[in-house]
Amino acid sequence: MTFERHQIYGEAKDYVFITLGLLLYTVGWTAFLLPYEIVTGGVTGVSAIIFYATNANGHGIPIMYSYFILNAILLVVALKVLGWRFLIKTIYAIFALSAMLGIAQDIMTNPDGSMIHLLSDQDFMSLIIGCCMTGTALAIVFLHNGSTGGTDIVAAVVNKYHNMSLGTVLILVDLVIIGSSFPMFIFARDFTITEAIYKIVFGLCTMVVENFVLDYVMNSRRESVQFLIFSRKYQEIANAIGTNMQHGVTILDGHGWYTGQEMKVLCILARKRESVNMFRLIKSIDPNAFVSQSSVIGVYGEGFDEMKVKIKKVKQKK
Repeated sequence: MTFERHQIYGEAKDYVFITLGLLLYTVGWTAFLLPYEIVTGGVTGVSAIIFYATNANGHGIPIMYSYFILNAILLVVALKVLGWRFLIKTIYAIFALSAMLGIAQDIMTNPDGSMIHLLSDQDFMSLIIGCCMTGTALAIVFLHNGSTGGTDIVAAVVNKYHNMSLGTVLILVDLVIIGSSFPMFIFARDFTITEAIYKIVFGLCTMVVENFVLDYVMNSRRESVQFLIFSRKYQEIANAIGTNMQHGVTILDGHGWYTGQEMKVLCILARKRESVNMFRLIKSIDPNAFVSQSSVIGVYGEGFDEMKVKIKKVKQKK
């Protein structure tokens, strides 16, 4: 496959998975969170607050409109920071998700303007299911170089320059958004203070569950391991790993304490998801090889994660 075809295939694959992630997000949001007036973070949370505040008579502002307008403003602000490749996928996601949210909200709305409740009197269960779906959906979109817009743009900007997880950034922004919904429930919806606090607590639970799922899926996908391979056929194994798995191999000098024999040890860093293929390859060459696999906290460099730290500039004295 030529470089151009490989690049086109990669881009097409990203758009397919981004679309699937947006579909999953739409289902989780409109079917399990919106009908129960559960407050979440992000631009969708702000759009939901606007919808709840104007829906007292059953004719609230659809979330697709406020979601689209707020994202358009954030895109203009982020234009100078993020690359066009990221922004094009973000623009696609904003248009696609706006349309999906509009269609899904119409499907989940009764003729009298009320929302359909799939789980009657099961608010917390609906929260768990919805947040697991939306958190997984956001991770799918992020892993394929996309964004759903809104505060995801803010998180992407911070993650670009600082070694701070996406979930941590989103939590800080979501705290502000969820806290701002308290006056809305008191004044716009005539909730009692107890009912408003109840909604805020639900919103905090939403934030924790969604961002926990987001970080879990992201980190499990990026988790790395280290292999130490002891084998007399080390040269064949090293050649196979370098050729078939496109991984660098470091050969270390080893000395057996009991046997007193010199031997070579292979050291490989790889993604955890590659472990099964690594073991299959080793076993096919030397079934008697001794292999040690250990988890590592982080791997930074070519082929892995980027070191997102700033280097302090030291002024040289003349």
